[in-house]
Amino acid sequence: MITEKRRLGRGLDALLGGTGPSTLASQEGAAEAGPSTLPIDQITANPYQPRRDFDPEELSALKQSLATHGLLQPIVVRPTEQGYQLVAGERRLRAAREVGWKDIPVHIVDFNDQATFEAALVENLQRSDLNPIEKAQGFHDYLQRYRLTQEELAQKIGLDRSTIANLIRLLELPMVVQDAVRMGQISAGHARALLAVDEPAQQEALCREVIAKGLSVRQVEALVKEAKGKRETGEPRRPSEVVKTAHVQQIEDELRQRFATRIAIKLRGVEKGQIVIHFENNAEFERVVSQLRDAA
Repeated sequence: MITEKRRLGRGLDALLGGTGPSTLASQEGAAEAGPSTLPIDQITANPYQPRRDFDPEELSALKQSLATHGLLQPIVVRPTEQGYQLVAGERRLRAAREVGWKDIPVHIVDFNDQATFEAALVENLQRSDLNPIEKAQGFHDYLQRYRLTQEELAQKIGLDRSTIANLIRLLELPMVVQDAVRMGQISAGHARALLAVDEPAQQEALCREVIAKGLSVRQVEALVKEAKGKRETGEPRRPSEVVKTAHVQQIEDELRQRFATRIAIKLRGVEKGQIVIHFENNAEFERVVSQLRDAA
């Protein structure tokens, strides 16, 4: 159990009965002494799991580790009327199922729904970082469900209140921008800069410009500031700040489909820009060059 605590970090350590910012240990009770073994088919998923996407490569590496070294850290479960429910260890449980294990080492805890939700948040935050939108949605759902303040949640999981507030604000952005954050096309820093723009349509347009031009967060902040200043004074937008139109985006998509590779049209002005064709290896490079020569 000591190894499990050290790996999960201070926040989940507190949830499982150690010391830390959370008070759940005294409210819900600590884990039972020593690990047990349970049939995997008796364990159901954690309904409060904030992670939606699991990296196949990480699961593959974990499956190989299970086959070579076994499970070094038991998963955490709680008893239910139907059997047991997962509290922490989603990836380990998935990997064990995929390699065909029938039984798995567990630690059994006496957690209510709220404590289980908190444990799922903390495990992902401290062990296998969620993407910013998953974090934001998890925090938002928790606060709505249990009617707590951001400060109270911050104390429970060991984060600054401002960190939680900044993440939740990302949910105010249009879904197009949220999806860009979720897929790693822009960072949370880019997204926070876009929050300074009032119009959702402009936020989406600027998001596309960030992706197309590969702008840094500071460049986006400067762009947003200048755009807001020009809106207030009525000045037109400079040619260098042209936003990619729907027509240009359509052409970009057509080129991607034709050449079967990643292509970006980067605008530098009303009539200036670049068409960037990406390739992953020499074979792909030769294929694209051949297609370009045939089209010439």
